[in-house]
Amino acid sequence: MAQANSMMENSSFLGLNILKDTNQNLRRLCVNPVLIPLDRKTLRKGVRTTRPVVVAAISEDLVKLVRVEKPVTFTVRAVLTVRNKNKEDLTETLFKKLDAFADQIGRNVVLELYSNDIDPKTRAPKKSKGAALKDWSKKSNLKTERVNYTADILVYSEFGIPGAITITNKHQKEFFLESIIIEGFACGPVHFPCNSWVQSTKDHSKPRVFFSNQPYLPHDSPAGLKYLREQELKDLRGDGAGVRKLSDRVYDYDVYNDLGNPDRGNEFVRPSLGGDKIPYPRRCRTGRVPSDTDILAESRVEKPFPMYVPRDEQFEESKANAFSTGRLKAVLHNLLPQIVANISKKHDFKGFSQIDSLYSEGVLLKLGLQDDLVKKLPLPKLVSRLHESSQGGGLLKYDTPKILSKDKFAWLRDDEFARQAIAGVNPVSIERLQVFPPVSRLNAEKYGPQESALREEHIAGHLDGMTVQQALEENKLFIIDYHDTYLPFLDRINALDGRKAYATRTVFYLNPAGTLMPVAIELSLPQGLPGSESKRVVTRPADATSNWLWQLAKAHVCANDAGVHQLVHHWLRTHASMEPFILAAHRQLSAMHPIYKLLDPHMRYTLEINALARQNLINADGVIEQCFTPGRYCMEMSAAAYKNWRFDLEGLPADLIRRGVAVRDPSKPHGLKLLIEDYPYAADGLMIWEAIQTWVRTYVNRYYPDSAHICNDRELQAWYAESINVGHADLRHEDWWPTLADADDLTGILTTIIWLASAQHAALNFGQYPYGGYIPNRPPLMRRLLPDENDPEYTCFHDDPQKYFLSALPSLLQSTKFMAVVDTLSTHSPDEEYIGERQQTDTWTGDSEIVEAFYGFSAEIRRIEKEIEKRNSDPSLKNRCGAGVLPYELLAPSSGPGVTCRGVPNSVSI
Repeated sequence: MAQANSMMENSSFLGLNILKDTNQNLRRLCVNPVLIPLDRKTLRKGVRTTRPVVVAAISEDLVKLVRVEKPVTFTVRAVLTVRNKNKEDLTETLFKKLDAFADQIGRNVVLELYSNDIDPKTRAPKKSKGAALKDWSKKSNLKTERVNYTADILVYSEFGIPGAITITNKHQKEFFLESIIIEGFACGPVHFPCNSWVQSTKDHSKPRVFFSNQPYLPHDSPAGLKYLREQELKDLRGDGAGVRKLSDRVYDYDVYNDLGNPDRGNEFVRPSLGGDKIPYPRRCRTGRVPSDTDILAESRVEKPFPMYVPRDEQFEESKANAFSTGRLKAVLHNLLPQIVANISKKHDFKGFSQIDSLYSEGVLLKLGLQDDLVKKLPLPKLVSRLHESSQGGGLLKYDTPKILSKDKFAWLRDDEFARQAIAGVNPVSIERLQVFPPVSRLNAEKYGPQESALREEHIAGHLDGMTVQQALEENKLFIIDYHDTYLPFLDRINALDGRKAYATRTVFYLNPAGTLMPVAIELSLPQGLPGSESKRVVTRPADATSNWLWQLAKAHVCANDAGVHQLVHHWLRTHASMEPFILAAHRQLSAMHPIYKLLDPHMRYTLEINALARQNLINADGVIEQCFTPGRYCMEMSAAAYKNWRFDLEGLPADLIRRGVAVRDPSKPHGLKLLIEDYPYAADGLMIWEAIQTWVRTYVNRYYPDSAHICNDRELQAWYAESINVGHADLRHEDWWPTLADADDLTGILTTIIWLASAQHAALNFGQYPYGGYIPNRPPLMRRLLPDENDPEYTCFHDDPQKYFLSALPSLLQSTKFMAVVDTLSTHSPDEEYIGERQQTDTWTGDSEIVEAFYGFSAEIRRIEKEIEKRNSDPSLKNRCGAGVLPYELLAPSSGPGVTCRGVPNSVSI
């Protein structure tokens, strides 16, 4: 009987899906194999045999039984959660009506479910029959934020576990799909996190594929999903050709050859960044045609027309609304020519009270232009928004920056100037001074003597009786050194209209109270004529005149700092350097890959905000060039810094050690001893770094039990290799790139990426308006050098030093434009996701152990937040607690929407 059953299972005649009760009936039937010699005529042409053929002798009852029984099918239900737009324009509403009608006549949304298993007969993945969403037209008028649609899908009893689903959208309009839940399988509900736009077949003919939340390494992919996995990645990579459409989902690389606009004239020509000549990270390729006048320069897309980024990278509605509302504060400079006509570029602030009036009255009220402006604007939406807000003071009335909230005159104090070097918006430039006088690394023949003009007599009187050597040995001297960053550009910068700059060095002393104090500032200019002084040292003031010179010197340091902060630490190190890792992740890591799932929230919106920056901020004559010291040379300065960028030193502990502000000490928390104990950025940052590292290590160890799993993971290795060899191609031969051979390597790489995308970016970004929104505290550029007694303008300085100081600051136009932009950049949107949070917290992965570990990570982030609150109330920590001292909250994890000077989003999203 066993032999008979085996023969039947192998018979092509009986190769059917037979139910269990049918099998029981078959067992009761006698089916004996017999040998039947076949005549050659019955054989296929060209086949010779003399052997008897074994066939099954089957009773008539059995034939009847098999012919009557069919494979059993059953129905499962798909529930799709689609997000509606809150506000639709007329075109969108029309398409929505058309789609509702078309849905009723068969132009609908069709789903097909794919099994993890292969069909043994077809050797293709098992899949269901197509099923249409059945209630689209009925629910088309619902105004809720989310709508659930259902479809009944017919599957065979031996379908197995579903692993993928495809969606064909036959409507006219795309829709945003948040998630799908399949109910009705014995394994329980199957979750499909989507968070993606599903395009109409008229734009993209291929069905969209979504995978279940179950993570799989490439070699563990179920057989039924392997082809879909590979094909999806192939589609995301594209073919590297053609102009990208806004509806595309193609991730590719290009150089920064779209910052200039040579078609507008020579003053808008900018060099291409990326390549042997000017190394730089790669950005997302758009495929736009070359400009008319330079075949190597990509043509520009100017606002309000959108720049291409893959469709799913574009801002969602609430984020887009928050961003555009913020940009209204800059509208007076970009869309209102009569404003520009009324404010001369050389219009200076008349007094500090006029700066204050920007917060109390607003710039339009101050200039008496508001009513006239609202009447003449040809933009209805803009008019209504300006007019509505103007009833309460105007969108163009600026919020009071946080720096003024506790002590209006704090910015004048030396201790506050120094405190901001470790607890302000740029706490990552300060270094321990290891050699005195400091020495330049620039070419002496080209840039002059390498020795500094700083001498012991400049600072010895401010070291509490110590010699300079003693202070160095006891780690009491620190420096912010921008000499080598700015000096190569100064001739060109100072030739620009309305720009005057030095290359600065500032020396700080760490006093017994644990706070820093500036003791000397060196101001350098390019080597001039023989006998002329190119270096000048300004020391702590002793009288009224030296006090104003000291304030001017500090303002020049702040202008230097603002440029390096924006162009190097902020843009280059968190925005531009992260883009290649994000592009490579989408191109090489399947959505099923556990590392993709880990990185996903830390990649949100970065490509979009970087594209907007190329369009509006870092482009030729963009806001950055207009508002910061280097002017048209801003991005060249950023590129010069990239030559010294090192991914292996971008993690917080490595960076602190590199700058000499920390040393390794296993006995201390986090294994580091901070040489400035009350260093708010470093102290809070190390807590977050360790929390990220612990979470990542747990995650990595879950999927990679040994180094072989990492080395043999072709998607993982391809991601990291492409990030380096293509995304950072100009530095690909450097020997400092970390290897990727074991779990520790992978943990370090991922921790660094997540740190940069979340906490590091937050620390550098969300204090821009709170600290920089009051221009005297942190001017982004200066327009006058310090007067020398032999200069004709010295008399003006001597007679009215306040007027001279204000005339050295940015003009009113420059200031308000800068304030508007950093206000927008410092704003959290309502849909912000903060560290320790995820969309679909319970179902973003199907691995319950990892879900549990993520809850542990979230709990640790909440504990850190409480510890930060505690530190900000500790009077012994004078850099974050005291009379008039701002608490350090830039690394406090949570925040509400708006400009809050706190909050750590998951990603570089603004």
